[in-house]
Amino acid sequence: MKSKYNGYSFPLWETVTRENVRFRNRYGIELAGDLYLPQGSTGTLPAVAVAGPFGAVKEQCAGLYAEELASRGFAALAFDPSFIGESGGEARNVASPDINTEDFCAAVDFLSTRDFVDPEKIGILGICGWGGMALNAAAMDTRIKATVTATMYDMTRVNAKGYFDAADSADARFETKQALNAQRTADYRSGSCARAGGVVDPLPEDAPFFVKDYYDYYKTERGYTERSLNSNDGWNVTSALSFLNMPILRYSNEIRSAVLMIHGEKAHSCYFSRDAYAYMINGNPHTENKELLLIPGAAHTDLYDRKDIIPFDRITQFYQTYLH
Repeated sequence: MKSKYNGYSFPLWETVTRENVRFRNRYGIELAGDLYLPQGSTGTLPAVAVAGPFGAVKEQCAGLYAEELASRGFAALAFDPSFIGESGGEARNVASPDINTEDFCAAVDFLSTRDFVDPEKIGILGICGWGGMALNAAAMDTRIKATVTATMYDMTRVNAKGYFDAADSADARFETKQALNAQRTADYRSGSCARAGGVVDPLPEDAPFFVKDYYDYYKTERGYTERSLNSNDGWNVTSALSFLNMPILRYSNEIRSAVLMIHGEKAHSCYFSRDAYAYMINGNPHTENKELLLIPGAAHTDLYDRKDIIPFDRITQFYQTYLH
């Protein structure tokens, strides 16, 4: 299978320009991004850095969101986080709650030093697992003035506790650690990292709905791209190790800047946003600029690319309010 639009899952509009850019994070890893600008724009613009979903690349949802934002007057940077896609970092196909949070901050570094960007008007947008990273970055980086999360996953929670916290026990985590650390030894011995596999293919008839939901995006012409982990061989098996005991979002209830969390009401993952929002506003004196927006009838991947469902007007209004 090949991607639908020459490496991308969506077409490039005539109303925007797209330029491949490079920048480094605080750990010296070179990140690759696509910078989307309104065609013929002049002066300084508000800017938004976009990443996600978890296991996707900038040629998929992040680019689609960035293109839409650029068409609405923003400078928008869709980027590949460390270790995946066109970005650098060795070994490949791993994730890190620390480094991937830093990747958002590095994108802010890049945007804040562009002549066409107003450094006081920078926001971020994280989709799926990068929604959790975005919220974590907002808790750390005071330069971020507005954060949007779409169909958010807390990857540290799901890795440490299982879906719906069904494996939240010391014994369950111990068994997981035993298996992953045995795989570490095997990987070191072989000199290469075993891959977990992307979205299951062929799709079993008895697959749960959320697996079918992922298949419909990553394994069909709708969302397939050549660099996407989820569309192909997936993460390294051991990628989940650091997520087991390094929870993100610990200080999200101290975020003072604006946050809009969006989730499909019918998504299997909706509890991540519901719980993260409840924790974020609990005891936080800065709640007037926080909102949880649930989309009736929407499933998890509907907020990946369904423009008739993604509330872009509301997202635009949010950024216009807090980046102007």
